[in-house]
Amino acid sequence: MSREIPEYPLDIFTHDAVRNANAIDDALREFSPAVRLADGTVMIGRHEHVAAGLMDWKSFSSTSRPWHDPTSLRPEILLTDDPPAHTRVRRVIGDALSPRTLDAMRGIFTAGAEKLVAELKSDSEKPIDAVTEVTRKFVYDVFPDSLGLPHGNRDHMTGFSNMVWATMGPENELFREAMAEDFGPVLQWLDEVGERDGLEPDGFGMLLFKAADEGKITAAEAKLLLLTILSAGTDTTYITMANALRAWAEYPEEFEKVKADPKLVRNAFDESLRWDSPSRMAGRITTVDVPIDDMVVPAGTRVGLMFAAANRDPRFWDDPLTYKVGRDLKHSLGFGYGVHACVGRTLAYMEADALFGALVREIDSIELVGAVEPWMTTVGHGPAKVPVKLHFKG
Repeated sequence: MSREIPEYPLDIFTHDAVRNANAIDDALREFSPAVRLADGTVMIGRHEHVAAGLMDWKSFSSTSRPWHDPTSLRPEILLTDDPPAHTRVRRVIGDALSPRTLDAMRGIFTAGAEKLVAELKSDSEKPIDAVTEVTRKFVYDVFPDSLGLPHGNRDHMTGFSNMVWATMGPENELFREAMAEDFGPVLQWLDEVGERDGLEPDGFGMLLFKAADEGKITAAEAKLLLLTILSAGTDTTYITMANALRAWAEYPEEFEKVKADPKLVRNAFDESLRWDSPSRMAGRITTVDVPIDDMVVPAGTRVGLMFAAANRDPRFWDDPLTYKVGRDLKHSLGFGYGVHACVGRTLAYMEADALFGALVREIDSIELVGAVEPWMTTVGHGPAKVPVKLHFKG
């Protein structure tokens, strides 16, 4: 006989909870394999169950999720589909990411990284913020270019980010604070940059519209897909890279390993994604009764599969709170699993290869020179500021 899923006594989305999200999520994971929040959402935080849930899209559907509002401001496609609709759209992305397209993107990332690192080196005496002056600056510059978007006012990328992440969590105080911003200019900018007429003729975005010409998707889906990729491919990447720079400062012996063997750059990125995941959870809805140890999550329950807590689960990981660039990361959940695994994984790796490669060649060490400030949003997680001093070679 199954036991009841226990009610969790804390609100995990308050200001204080978000400031201490890792500790809060880890405590929930240790409380019970599954817990029920006050609004009925079930949170699952142990690696065994989260990995299984991510793989089983038929039982854990993406067509609905906790706090999901299909009329929200954020663009939605892929994230809220299951096969066969998901497969149809995802195939279009795979076709667009041809070797020729990837080579062009790689060139954009490499040139952008070398330019940024040269600028940092030329003014290396002052402390900087690893988020706004390094990783976010890099991604917000090069990623829209790689999609073939027009230039214009990319300051709206930050507002776009705040809007998207706010709509993923509950409508609490943090949500109301975020949505108090005037998003009208952001929405106008998004509408303009997603139009076919402004795209580079040979860029990735135009390839989506050409797929629409061939009847593989509709023109409306092409625009929506382009904006969804713009959203999905930016924040998690720059946050993961910022966390890696923080880790290299906190674990200088690990940075020495990367400098000695630059092939470890990609593993260093993956370990950052595991060590401090930029998303606390993936939302799903159960389509059948799902057993979790001696409990059952009923069909029709909205569920949070907790990436971050699972990536620090001591039942699965040895010394999980420590950053180790040589760790075996085959079963890290940062990119997801199965049919809904991150479609932008290749692009994130290419961005990390470019920026980290340029930094590793030029930097001797990284020094934290102030407190890391958390990003105040509910489901997203990461630093808003990482004050560092970059010590360049020579």
